[in-house]
Amino acid sequence: MRRYKQFDEDSARWDGFVFRDDDIVIVSPSKSGTTWTQLMVALLVFDGPEFPEPIGKMSPWMEHRVESVSEIHGVLERQTHRRFIKTHTPLDGVPMDDRVSYVCVGRDPRDAAVSMRKHVRNMDRDRRTELVREQIGTDESIPPTRAAISDGEYFDAFIDGGSSWSVAGLAHHYTTVWAERHRPNVALFHFDDYLRDLPAEFVRLGAYLGIALDDSRAAALASEASIERARARAPDVLPEGHLDFWHEPAQFFATGTSGQWREVMTADQNERYLRRMSSLLDPDLMEWVHHGRTAERPDVVRL
Repeated sequence: MRRYKQFDEDSARWDGFVFRDDDIVIVSPSKSGTTWTQLMVALLVFDGPEFPEPIGKMSPWMEHRVESVSEIHGVLERQTHRRFIKTHTPLDGVPMDDRVSYVCVGRDPRDAAVSMRKHVRNMDRDRRTELVREQIGTDESIPPTRAAISDGEYFDAFIDGGSSWSVAGLAHHYTTVWAERHRPNVALFHFDDYLRDLPAEFVRLGAYLGIALDDSRAAALASEASIERARARAPDVLPEGHLDFWHEPAQFFATGTSGQWREVMTADQNERYLRRMSSLLDPDLMEWVHHGRTAERPDVVRL
């Protein structure tokens, strides 16, 4: 299992974690539908919108170094309901267990990049850095806060860079997921499929997790997973809301749409993006990453 580590994340935090037979692991790059999927899973697990505690507390991001790993493991160990855990680590850095259901989520990386830019602006980065420092001590250095850059510079770095948060990093993440899609306990879901027909995706997700839904129940749960409902109950849904590093919690759920990249990326940047992405992904994976399970390509992902 490959280790992924940077100042605020460390996949080694999975070490020593003991899975249970019906655990769920939600795997996606940041800003790619993770929180939406956590909300959907919570609605399925608890059969409605009443949760025992906020999602950000009961469904932790395992690798995030803002709380101690012992605390995260302890939270999960004490849970008696079906557990669901999120990760932004590529699948080759996550322990694979045949008893666990892996829900892998995708989104057009261009839209994820737009969402990340807004996400960072809404974050109290000093507060988050303080929390990370409490966990790592002084043995590791924390990179300095980057100076503000223009949208053009941001997207140039996203397209041309080699970090985990770049075209190359996201392509690698999706390649690791795609390589395991044949497993019966690995299923792929997509942000755009949620937008097209959320009740149908609830039925599909429920069936994968062994939770049967009829159409009326799926529609009711889908209404509870709307962007408006998530925004209205942000403290219950927000990632790590209990740690108080969001300026405006409701703004985490800003738009919940696709195609925002067209407003901020230039035509040249998009051409460069497509060239680089097509050099890194095979055609079927490229199709799924950008469109999900389209009607024209129902074979792209295992149903």
